[in-house]
Amino acid sequence: MKNKCAVLLLACSMPIIAFAQSVSAPTLKEGDTWTYVDTVEKGPTGWQQTHNALTVQRVTESHIYVSSKPVGASTSGNEAIVGADWSRAREFDGSEVVVNRPLAFPLTAGKSWNVEYTEPHPTPKLSSATWTTKYKVVGYEDVDVPAGKFHALKIEAEGDWHGQIAPSNTVVQSAQVQQGQTTLVTQARRVTPETTAGHTYKAFWYVPEVGRWVKSVEEYYGSNGVRSERLTTELETYKRSAP
Repeated sequence: MKNKCAVLLLACSMPIIAFAQSVSAPTLKEGDTWTYVDTVEKGPTGWQQTHNALTVQRVTESHIYVSSKPVGASTSGNEAIVGADWSRAREFDGSEVVVNRPLAFPLTAGKSWNVEYTEPHPTPKLSSATWTTKYKVVGYEDVDVPAGKFHALKIEAEGDWHGQIAPSNTVVQSAQVQQGQTTLVTQARRVTPETTAGHTYKAFWYVPEVGRWVKSVEEYYGSNGVRSERLTTELETYKRSAP
C-alpha cells in the first residue's frame, strides 16, 4: 500500500517538476536557418508583409553572427551581430547599450528582467527618449504558426517611453493689405521643450528545439493610448544543425 502511494505521489509531482525545470541557451551552429513571415501594421490602414530568412554565419562565446535576406533572394543579405541570448545592442555616445533582450537564459517560469536605456535624438522632433521595459516568463502555452503547432514558453514585456521634444523656431508670414499696399509681416515663434510619453507591449513564444522564438509581437502606443505600430513575426520553416 505504501509503495502504491509513493508511486502515485511521484506521478502527480512529475508535471510540476518538469514545468519548474529551467531552459538553457540553445547550441547553435553555422547554417542554422529560420524563415519568418513578417507583418508590419502602421496606423489604422498601413499594412505590409514580407518573408525573410535568418541564417547563422558564426557563433562565438558571447555573440551570434547572422545574415538576413528576403526568401528567394540571390544576394548574401544584411549581416548583423546579436548577443548569445539574441539580444540587440546599439551604440550611444561611444558606449554599447542593450536595447532589446527577449530571452535571458536560463529561462524559468516567473523569471523577470529589465532593460532601460536613453537614446539621444531618436527622431528629428525629439532631443532624447528613455525606454524602460520589464520582461517576464509567463509559462507554457500552445501557439499555431505557419510552421505548425508548438508548445512554447511565452515571455511577455510591458514598458514605457518618455521623450523630450526638442526646442525649435518657426517662422510665420502673413500679408496685410492697406490702402492698396501689401505688407508682409514675419513672426518668429520658438517652441519650448515639452515631454511626451507612450507605452509598449511585446510577447515572444520560445521553443527550445527550434532554437529561437516561433512567434513574436511588438506593439507601440502614443501618449493618447492609441497603437501606432505593430510588428508580428511567425515561423514558416527552420533547419537546425544541432539538436
